[in-house]
Amino acid sequence: MNGLAEDEEMNGKKMLEDLVVSIVDDNVSVRRSTRRLLRSSGFRAEAFASAEEFLDSEWAGATACLILDLRMTGMNGLELQRHLSQNGNRVPIIFLSAHASEEDERSALNAGAVQFLRKPISKEALLSAIRDALGMPS
Repeated sequence: MNGLAEDEEMNGKKMLEDLVVSIVDDNVSVRRSTRRLLRSSGFRAEAFASAEEFLDSEWAGATACLILDLRMTGMNGLELQRHLSQNGNRVPIIFLSAHASEEDERSALNAGAVQFLRKPISKEALLSAIRDALGMPS
């Protein structure tokens, strides 16, 4: 690899590390595995057990992409999406759900979600959705 190609690769990796992808899911194994996948793919990933925990964090305003479970205790995913939108936070949201109705999916997409994916999901599909949400090449 020549010096220019190495610089471009390092700049691309640095750019990914500057983008925070937050995961909000009440399932600890989903949070851990998704966070691990994103970090191994070069993203900075932060994980939260609830919508409230996310909103109370320093990352709520600094998140470049939000991976959001639909059904959680406390504030659910659609309620968090509505809250963020009402407060001017237009972060791209990718919903993940194993138990969503077509109405839930329609509601999320009509409210501005960029993707609605059904669990279980492949690593490739999730990474592709994130890159699309961030406007990056797949």
